[in-house]
Amino acid sequence: NTAHELGHKKSTLERRLAKIVLAVVGYGHFYIEHNKGHHKHVSTPEDPASSRFGEGIYRFALREIPGAWSRAWQSEKERLGRQGKSPWTLGNEVLQPLAITVPLYVGLVVLFGPKIIPYLLIQAAFGWWQLTSANYIEHYGLLRRKLPDGRYERCQPHHSWNSNHVMSNLLLFHLQRHSDH
Repeated sequence: NTAHELGHKKSTLERRLAKIVLAVVGYGHFYIEHNKGHHKHVSTPEDPASSRFGEGIYRFALREIPGAWSRAWQSEKERLGRQGKSPWTLGNEVLQPLAITVPLYVGLVVLFGPKIIPYLLIQAAFGWWQLTSANYIEHYGLLRRKLPDGRYERCQPHHSWNSNHVMSNLLLFHLQRHSDH
């Protein structure tokens, strides 16, 4: 959740820190998908990070995790394409965190041997599950109306589940006031 909040900051340093934290669990694409995809399509059928009414968390995870990767990659491919660049460049913000994850994991395997691989996979899965669980809860079953012109109504606070509990606020870095971010 710290990476989630850092990814919303304006400072380049804080955004880079978000990418680094997400890279540790191999989920660096979240930074792009969340800010450029989820925020635009939140609480619509087009958003893989918004859970649907009646959808179980495991089914959601099977849709959300690959959907997030796909949308982040597509977003960067389009952005770089407008600049006349290939997506296979370090300017691709999906590849930047992977350029941290892969050497980090390889270095740890070289340093500690193959016995560390299960631990790396478990901590990565735990990190992915934390972000997926948060996405599942934050917009569960909430949909924005589609307008006659084909666009969706403006996102409002009632399109997110919120909580005003002080302890949640302290422990979750304001995540429980999701519509405020």
